[in-house]
Amino acid sequence: MKKTTNKKQLSPEQCGELLKTLKVRFEKNMNRHKDLEWARVQAKLEANTQKLQSLNEMEITGGEPDVVGHDKTTGEYVFYDCSAESPKGRRSVCYDREALEARKEHKPENNALDMAAAMGIELLTEEQYRELQKLGKFDLKTSSWVKTPSDIRKLGGALFCDRRYETVFVYHNGADSYYAARGFRGSLSV
Repeated sequence: MKKTTNKKQLSPEQCGELLKTLKVRFEKNMNRHKDLEWARVQAKLEANTQKLQSLNEMEITGGEPDVVGHDKTTGEYVFYDCSAESPKGRRSVCYDREALEARKEHKPENNALDMAAAMGIELLTEEQYRELQKLGKFDLKTSSWVKTPSDIRKLGGALFCDRRYETVFVYHNGADSYYAARGFRGSLSV
């Protein structure tokens, strides 16, 4: 499942189901968002259907989005993909369109940056990825592309992270590489 369904609006029933799923996850994982109240998060979501659509895309591609913070300056709640492993519906993709077009053969179906943009989310940065890892143990068997600095990308590389041996590692690969166990995690502010 490499394509997103961002084209059509969620029905009221779909919105209700998604909100119920997000609420259950929020309540089950209070360690990720101490001192935050679901009612306030839900009010923000109900006021912004486009962001709710993006969260639905995160959900249907296996990301299990959850609140990981609250920006007191903007009032926004921050969601990250909190699935144990890199989201299943976003794996086997290279880093960006330039890398995809550079492949001569065995091209993947898509790339991480275009998929994230279509979903209305951002790839996690290395710093955000490390923040996520403080909330649990993620990517013990998979890895996730992270936002790559332009100087590295200009030279043909891209960065990805995982957790092994109780340590978060940052690696590099050619941006055109893709693997069944590598996807990407996203963030969304609402």
